[in-house]
Amino acid sequence: MRIPGRPAALLASAAALAALCGCTVQPAGADGKRGLPVQVELPGSPGPGTARSSPVPGVTRTAPAAPPAAPPSAAPAVPAPPVLWSRGDTGPAVRELQARLRQVAWLAVGPTGSYDGPTERAVKGFQGKRGLPRTGATDSVTWQRLVAMTRPPGRGELYPGAARPAAAADPRCLTGRVLCISKTSRTLRWMVDGRTLSTMAVRFGAQYTPTREGVFTVYWKSRHHVSTLYHSPMPYAMFFSGGQAVHYSYDFAARGYAGGSHGCVNVRDETAIARLFAQVRIGDKVVVSW
Repeated sequence: MRIPGRPAALLASAAALAALCGCTVQPAGADGKRGLPVQVELPGSPGPGTARSSPVPGVTRTAPAAPPAAPPSAAPAVPAPPVLWSRGDTGPAVRELQARLRQVAWLAVGPTGSYDGPTERAVKGFQGKRGLPRTGATDSVTWQRLVAMTRPPGRGELYPGAARPAAAADPRCLTGRVLCISKTSRTLRWMVDGRTLSTMAVRFGAQYTPTREGVFTVYWKSRHHVSTLYHSPMPYAMFFSGGQAVHYSYDFAARGYAGGSHGCVNVRDETAIARLFAQVRIGDKVVVSW
């Protein structure tokens, strides 16, 4: 028995179902066969992406796109090598450093045992020549490179022949605050009430401009002094007799006892005299003797 209108109703229901499910029905070809399978996008399914299998025959579903890959983590920073010695340090290790720098012609000073300005500049030059950071401080890498290029210094290199033990203090130095200067041992003792607080090497005036001997007092201090007579720098100057003063000497640091002053007491260790300058007061006694 045939129900009128039944095929039309079935077709209408199929079309409605296809529209509801988002299907695309491919029309029949010229040979009467259907085209490609039905493609369905189910409600709530992810958007376009990688195809994946579906339990519904003839239906292709899409998988969500993969999340972006995490960026590679940055490489950890390489720590700086430890600093062994830097400006202001003193001791036998600094003396050996200076002796080795002299072996490779980077330092013309000392050794003094004090990490001063010339030492810092010499280390900077050595570092720059070998592609190391120019810090002026001696770190472990700088020291290893220097040791590899030099030999262990002998006593004559560590303590040049010109350096002498400090002479016994003049009796006039045993009371009060005194710069006790000996021409015999070429040393300066800084003494307070008979106790020696520091000792440093010094040199004196040349033959025709000798350093005066006797007992004096410090009457003027000038940190950045320049001689008005000779136009030469006199850092950390402590005047005690006319134009004669105790002061740091770049020439003494570079040439040692080969030179001489115009009457002043030259100090070769910049770090030592900087500390002395900070301690000495106007009115402190100065004793210059043989």
